[in-house]
Amino acid sequence: MIPVVNAQETAKTVPESQLQMQLSFAPLVKQTASAVVNVYAERMVERRSPFLDDPFFEQFFGQRMPNRTEKQSSLGSGVIVEADGTVVTNNHVIEGADDIKVALADGREFPCEVILKDDRLDLAVLKIKDGGNFPSLPIGNSDAVEVGDLVLAIGNPFGVGQTVTSGIVSALARNQVVKSEFGFFIQTDASINPGNSGGALMNMKGELIGINTAIFSRGGGSNGVGFAIPANLVKVFLASAENGAKRFERPYVGATFEPVTSEVAEALGLQTARGALVVKVAGDGPAAKAGLKPGEVVTAVNGVPVEHPDALGYRLTTAGLGIAVDLTVLDNGKEETVKLTLDGAPETAPRDQRQIEGRNPFAGAVVANLSPRVADELRMASDTTGVVVTEVKPGSPADRLGFAARDVIVSVNGNAVDSTKTLAAALQDDPGFWRVEIDRDGQRLRQFFR
Repeated sequence: MIPVVNAQETAKTVPESQLQMQLSFAPLVKQTASAVVNVYAERMVERRSPFLDDPFFEQFFGQRMPNRTEKQSSLGSGVIVEADGTVVTNNHVIEGADDIKVALADGREFPCEVILKDDRLDLAVLKIKDGGNFPSLPIGNSDAVEVGDLVLAIGNPFGVGQTVTSGIVSALARNQVVKSEFGFFIQTDASINPGNSGGALMNMKGELIGINTAIFSRGGGSNGVGFAIPANLVKVFLASAENGAKRFERPYVGATFEPVTSEVAEALGLQTARGALVVKVAGDGPAAKAGLKPGEVVTAVNGVPVEHPDALGYRLTTAGLGIAVDLTVLDNGKEETVKLTLDGAPETAPRDQRQIEGRNPFAGAVVANLSPRVADELRMASDTTGVVVTEVKPGSPADRLGFAARDVIVSVNGNAVDSTKTLAAALQDDPGFWRVEIDRDGQRLRQFFR
């Protein structure tokens, strides 16, 4: 089971004497540092020969030039959160790895397997293969964290070995930190450097309050601005892994949101530019059933204020699927509360996934009918409809012609494509001249092939 710690409100004071200033973090470090591990990830990569397509060398090697295969290694950190060897780290630490090992502070090394990973949250759950009773770190309540709280960051920066740094929480609910669709980070001035990724951000009770994940620096080193994924999001992710999920599922709202800018706030008569502006509502989604309308502003979830759309997404995600939450909504200056039920994205149209074959431009592409669920898996807008390319086989005609995953097929030879069935029918003929229209990230592209 995931260790859950109920945070108690305690009085916080500043140091009042020289003696208090000489207090040490050493007892806390001794108690907790053994639960922070080094994560070693190795992957095999193929290096393209620099002499490929060179006519001189083709005389000796023919059309196929030998490529080199070499091993790449990456180093990061992780946190043991359960005594059975369950480890949480960043997804980017283990992404693409063929072999993953963890090294404990006492020097022992163990192989690991990946239980669940998600590149959008940048989280991964590993399991140490050799069973045992490992030291673990309890997970705290990151919602109880306040700006100014003392924190410790534990990890393996630059591969020099386990290091502990101290600082304070500088800010909360930070977004637009990294290129990601999801942003809600704890900011700290505790030194975080390359190699700290996946390590622990810990409070003075010895509880995990965040997974260190990013630094803001032009030189690659810590400049006093580091970011951690809140522990409450880690709890939800761990629960999904324990339930055997193969992918982390987010709540489907059926609406799109934008930040409330100062201009929007002025136009809507808001005193502050905060909240999530409802831009579009799907006709039969949870938002429509809850009564949300475009132009309204969501300002809180279950009474907790939301600063921006990322904060709204965080609050809904950490609430959990199958839960009904209360949204505080501003409409024409009036505040009301609506109840939103959180469920996974539906597969409103059967995906009917199929691989295209034959003599046509899409040969080698895998296509599917779009639905909110398929769109979520492909990181597309939930209201996108039609037929989408989900995969392109390397070296296939579709690959050579430049088609890619997330391309939405609009028409073939002037025939509108609204399902995989109509696409298959349109590709049965061999006209000798193909006119194809696709939608790629909102841009219409028309291509002609013989």
